[in-house]
Amino acid sequence: MRERTGVGRIGVVAATASGRTAAETLRAAWPDEVRVLTADKAADALREAWRTCDAIVSFLAVGATVRVLAPLLGHKTTDPAVVCVDESMAFAVAVLGGHHGANLLAHRLTGVLGCRPVVTTASDQSNVTPLDSYGADLGFTVHNPELLAHVGAAVLSGEPVWIDGADHWPLPPLPPNVSPDAGDAGHHILITDNAEYDCMGHDCRWFDGALVYRPRSLVVGVGSARGVSAEEVGTLVDQALAADMLAPESVRCLATVDLKADEDGILQAAAARGWEVVTYPAETLAAVVVPNPSEVVRAEVGTPSVAEAAALHGARAHGRDAALMVEKRKSANATAAVARLRPRGRLAIIGLGPGARDLLTPRAITALQRASVVVGLDQYLDQVRDLIRPGTRVIASGLGQEEERARTAVAEASAGRAVALVGSGDAGVYAMASPALEFAGSDIDVEGVPGITAAVAAAGVLGAPLGHDHAYISLSDLHTPWEAIERRVTAAAEGDFTVCLYNPRSRARDWQLPKALEILAAHRPPETPVGYVRNAARPDQAVTLTTLADLDPARIDMFTVVIVGSSRSRAVAGRFVTPRGYRWA
Repeated sequence: MRERTGVGRIGVVAATASGRTAAETLRAAWPDEVRVLTADKAADALREAWRTCDAIVSFLAVGATVRVLAPLLGHKTTDPAVVCVDESMAFAVAVLGGHHGANLLAHRLTGVLGCRPVVTTASDQSNVTPLDSYGADLGFTVHNPELLAHVGAAVLSGEPVWIDGADHWPLPPLPPNVSPDAGDAGHHILITDNAEYDCMGHDCRWFDGALVYRPRSLVVGVGSARGVSAEEVGTLVDQALAADMLAPESVRCLATVDLKADEDGILQAAAARGWEVVTYPAETLAAVVVPNPSEVVRAEVGTPSVAEAAALHGARAHGRDAALMVEKRKSANATAAVARLRPRGRLAIIGLGPGARDLLTPRAITALQRASVVVGLDQYLDQVRDLIRPGTRVIASGLGQEEERARTAVAEASAGRAVALVGSGDAGVYAMASPALEFAGSDIDVEGVPGITAAVAAAGVLGAPLGHDHAYISLSDLHTPWEAIERRVTAAAEGDFTVCLYNPRSRARDWQLPKALEILAAHRPPETPVGYVRNAARPDQAVTLTTLADLDPARIDMFTVVIVGSSRSRAVAGRFVTPRGYRWA
C-alpha cells in the first residue's frame, strides 16, 4: 500500500504561466484543501501529488498526465481522483476515479474557473446509480470488485439482473431491469453478510458469478479476563463468526464494557482485523436482556452480560433493532457473541428552491438521486422528474394533502427505505419539514437539505431588503387563527422589523393583506418601500417596487412574496435597501 498523507488534500500541478495562475486561484478559493506542488519537472510534481494527495487537478494535457500516472495505477478505490484542465480553462475532464471524487471535483472546478465539466462515466450519463459506489455511504464493501464492470454493463444495457438483500437497506434506486423477481437472469447482485450465501431453497448456482456486497451489519461483542492475549480473542471471534457463516467484512465494530477500554488483547485483535472498538458503561449493558446472563459476571463487572449485551446494544445503536446471531461462546479467558442490526431507514427533507434549476443546490440533487422513494406535491415533482433516477418510486399528491405526504414519507422511511420528501423553497420554512418531523420517530435517520427560500429569491431581485433584522409571517389563517397572526404582525410592526409576508392573498382570503398593511402603516412612514415579486426566479417572474402608501393589494396573489421595509428602509437607485446600521470607520 502506498503512503497516503495530506488526507483530504487536492494536489494541483501546472507547467505554464496560465496553469500556475489558475492553480493560485484554486488555492485562494479552497485554502484548506489545495496544495500546489512544484518541481523542476511537472512529471515529478504529479508523482508527488499522487503519493501524498487524495485528488489531483492537473493543468496538463490528458495524454501527458496519463503517461506519467499510468505506471502508478493501483485500484480506483485507493488511487487519487484525477481531473485535467486544459490551457484555456474551457474544460475540466474527469480522467481517473470518476465515482470516487473526480466527477464531483470536475463540477466543483466550474464554480471557480468557469470551465465546463466533462464526465464520461456511463452511469452518470444515464442517470443510473453507479455500482462501484452502491451502498458506499452505508459502509458497503464489494466482495468481488472484478465483477463490477461485467454486472454494471448489464445494468446499463437493460439486461435482466436479479438482486437479493436490498430490501433490508435504505439503498439508492437501480433501474427496473434490476429486480428481486428476475430469478432466471444471467446476472446477479447479492447484499449479504453470509460468508457463504444462504440459497434459501433456491438453486445455489445463483451465487456463482454474483456481484456480492458486504453490508456493515454485524457487531461483535467481547468480554475477557485481564491480560487476555490478542491471539485468544481473535481466535474466539473468528470461531463465533464462522459458527453462523458470517463474513468478517460485514463487522461494523467490536463492542465491550468500558472497563476493558484499555485491554490490549481486545484492542490488538480488533486492530488486526481493521475493526473499531466501542465501549459502553456496565450500567448500560446491565439493562440489555440477554439469553445467557451470569451472576458471576455481574458481581465482577456490574453487568450480567458483556459479550451478548455489548453486541446487542452496539447493533441497536447503529440500527433500529438487533438480533443475536451467535450466542455467547467461551474460551479460557474470553467470551464472544455476534448481533446483526436492522438498519434504520433514511428520510431526506429537500428544499428545491424557488423553481429555477440553477438555484437548486447540488446537495439537493445528490439527496434526490440517493432516494429510492420520492414523495412530494405533483407540481414540484414535475420540476425535477428529469433528475430522478430510473427505478425510483414516485409518490405524488395534490394541494391540501400535506399531512398525507408527511405521513407517507415517514412510513416509507420507517419501513427501512431511502426516502426524499421534496418541497419548494426551503423545506423548513412554511414547508414539509415540520409536519414530517412531528411524525418521525427515532427509528429513522433524518437529513434536512436546505433550499433557497422564496423570500431570499425575491430579496435578491429587489435589492437588499433583508439587510437587517426581519420577520417572516404567513397571512394564511386556514390553520392558524387570525388573532394569532394579527398579534405577530403587530409585534413585528412595533419592533420595526422588515416584514416578509407569505401566503398574502387568495380569492377566498382577500381581506387579510389589507389588514396587515394597515397595522404596519400605523408604525411606518407612508414612503416606506414595499417590494413584491410574483413567481420569484421563474421565467414569468414579475418584480414591483412601490411604497406602503401606494401598494395595491389587488395586484397580489398566492404566487407572490411581499416585503415591507422597516422605518429605516429606503429606495436607492431603484433598489430596495434596508441599511445594516453600521458605523463605518
